[in-house]
Amino acid sequence: MPPVVVNIPEFRLRTLDHKGKISLAMNVIVGKALRHETPVYEKEMRFVVFRPYWNVPPGIQRSEIVPAVQRDRNYVSKNNYEVITYGGQIVTSGAITDEVLADLHAGKLIIRQRPGPTNALGLVKLMFPNEYHVYLHSTPAQQLFSKSRRDFSHGCIRVEKPAELAAWALSNNPEWTLERVQAAMERGQDNWQVNLAKPIPVLILYGTAVVDETGVVHFFDDLYGHDADLENVLAKGYPCPS
Repeated sequence: MPPVVVNIPEFRLRTLDHKGKISLAMNVIVGKALRHETPVYEKEMRFVVFRPYWNVPPGIQRSEIVPAVQRDRNYVSKNNYEVITYGGQIVTSGAITDEVLADLHAGKLIIRQRPGPTNALGLVKLMFPNEYHVYLHSTPAQQLFSKSRRDFSHGCIRVEKPAELAAWALSNNPEWTLERVQAAMERGQDNWQVNLAKPIPVLILYGTAVVDETGVVHFFDDLYGHDADLENVLAKGYPCPS
């Protein structure tokens, strides 16, 4: 299968066809500079999940969600979250008691957000299992795509055209037309996983100079300082330190 290519400093995603031509392009939102950088790596997309739960990562739960619950014991219910055990049993989706709060502080319980249009992952996520827990997903915050600088996430990549991208990814699953993808996102069953007929390479790249299909060179800001780090290493001369 042709790949999905994300260029972090460009805030742009492209899919390619079998001839290497661009078949789909869209804006993306990437991880915040300094604190939540999107990693550079290559994996294979293997499945799509419609109307997903958002299982809050431990770091976000500890540093952001639990303090919010401490300030407002109804934070969970107000934001469509629920508290669950590691085995998936629902503990509560209502007001948080002292006992539950203590278990959250101790990391004995998990917070997840229920599926729906206000879910942080939007209505679909495209999964390529990796050690960074970074993937492609939709978002309810569509207004952010109009910004020129789009590093707003905790590391995952939010996509501007999620239905089109999901339909492209499922192009080898012939029953999955764009119309069916849209229906699954809007009114399908919750947390519905569809495995891809063929895995798709996903390339998360960091290019501050890019030549487009017309031969024009475009330059982008060194968002995460990777170019500056490389320049410092090269300035030390040969042999370059590892």
